[in-house]
Amino acid sequence: MRIGLLTEGGYPYATGEARLWCDRLVRGLPQHEFELYALSRSAEQEERGRVVLPEHVTRVWTAPLWAPADDGRSYSRRERRRFADVFRELVRGICAGDAEAFAAGLYGLAELARDQGGLYAALRSETAVRAVESACRAPGARRSVQRVQVADLLEFVDALERLLRPLSLDWYEDLREVDVCHATAGGVAALAGLLAKRFFGVPLLVTEYGVRLRAHYLERSEDARPAVRALLAAFHVRLACEIYARADLLTPGNAHARRWQERCGAARDRLRTVYPGMEADRFATVGEDPDCGDPDTLVWVGRIEPAKDLIALLHAFADIRRAAPGTRLRIFATAAVPGYLADCRSLAAQLFPDEAADAVTVGESPVTFEEIGGPEAPSAADAYGCGRVVVLSSVIEGFPITLAEAMFCGRATVSTDVGAVCEVIGGTGLVVPPRNPRALADACVALLKDPERAQRLGAAARARALELFTVEQNVAAFREIYLHLLARGPARPDTAVPFGRPPEARVPGHWTSPTWTPAPAADAEAAAADPEPPHDTATNPARAAAPGATPEPAAGTPGAPAPLGAPITEATV
Repeated sequence: MRIGLLTEGGYPYATGEARLWCDRLVRGLPQHEFELYALSRSAEQEERGRVVLPEHVTRVWTAPLWAPADDGRSYSRRERRRFADVFRELVRGICAGDAEAFAAGLYGLAELARDQGGLYAALRSETAVRAVESACRAPGARRSVQRVQVADLLEFVDALERLLRPLSLDWYEDLREVDVCHATAGGVAALAGLLAKRFFGVPLLVTEYGVRLRAHYLERSEDARPAVRALLAAFHVRLACEIYARADLLTPGNAHARRWQERCGAARDRLRTVYPGMEADRFATVGEDPDCGDPDTLVWVGRIEPAKDLIALLHAFADIRRAAPGTRLRIFATAAVPGYLADCRSLAAQLFPDEAADAVTVGESPVTFEEIGGPEAPSAADAYGCGRVVVLSSVIEGFPITLAEAMFCGRATVSTDVGAVCEVIGGTGLVVPPRNPRALADACVALLKDPERAQRLGAAARARALELFTVEQNVAAFREIYLHLLARGPARPDTAVPFGRPPEARVPGHWTSPTWTPAPAADAEAAAADPEPPHDTATNPARAAAPGATPEPAAGTPGAPAPLGAPITEATV
């Protein structure tokens, strides 16, 4: 089977949040061929290089979202009129929330880019600016965009051009040859798959471990103007709704992401939750040692940023110290926002001045800020193994990766009720309301004073993690999903012959002729004298098929529909 994998800012680049699970998925399915279509987010990401790819990755296409995409093409008067018509539909769909107009404009721009070249100059032209202004001031437009100013229009048009750059790529022309198109994120990462689905009927699978629309809402830009934020939010809403409506299957990473997709119109019968896969072996040594770690130490691991609410954790630890004076708090940073880290260090110094055992001993604070990779915690497993209780104090959370890692380590957890926390831990940890330091302190004290309970919860947490969050279960789920989408096959025109191209012709392996229909003698002799050549996308005449219809290979080429009654021959994928 051939899988077209669409990524944005992740695999196969050396950095990116989605890189690890994509790499595990590709390496876990060596029986399939993968073609990578990757969008990079910055020049720095490209300079860091790419990971070493396995042999069954047969093709890699990359394109930047950060660099200008001007191909030097200027449109004629007729082409400018065509652009103005479809772009007006697009911005009307954005400003008025019209799904049909948005889809017509989006696909119209893709067809224009395919026929006449890139959209860089057209999307930055005065025609585009005037079209956005007219849509913002038209009756039915959202109130938040009706008072847009010239600076707002210029900034939005500039941002929209960057978001629509995948329309100018010809990736969907190559994706017509794959069996399944798998977008590893929503938003612009799925645009090429959306076009392949629209023009050629290629099955589209969209996986979201972090909902792109939610991420856009959470992004903070101090320089963004209110009208621009409203317009960009409206664009992301309409794009998400279109992707969710057209995808053959959506695989959210948790129920929290699933609720976002349902609110944007995703049908429940096309939703299937697939938890992210993590390498359990990295935490086996710590998880299988019940006596590992200091029972009087609390551990926090993660990125130090305002969403993690370490300020509330430090205030809660002040209450914990009054109830259990010998307790320590070790904070391990995987990354940090410098200003927020400085604020946390300053608060810790005020709440917990250095303590000394006697007059000749150097004082030491009960709160320490460390980094994973240091001498005392060279790995994440070592960090979790420093204590018996792991704390999560976030006010915003999607899928809590650090919480799942703590569960693999057999640690009892105290968490705030945000995002998918309750879904991840089940009944294996304590959950408190967010922004409530007193409740957080009480839960931590309860486990510190009852180590047997903490050990029982840790053992249950490890068993749950091994059942739900391993790489093996993730790969097995997508193996089944790929076969399911392959069995359904691509959409075909109403005029096509039913079962003209049998499903088994798309599956690797040897297939014998049906026993219930004898092959004609002439066909059998011809097949024996001239065996069918292997599948070759470079010489497949189907690539020249007109958009909007399912490509049908020419007679005598691989994958061509066999005459009714002809034997089914071996197919090579």
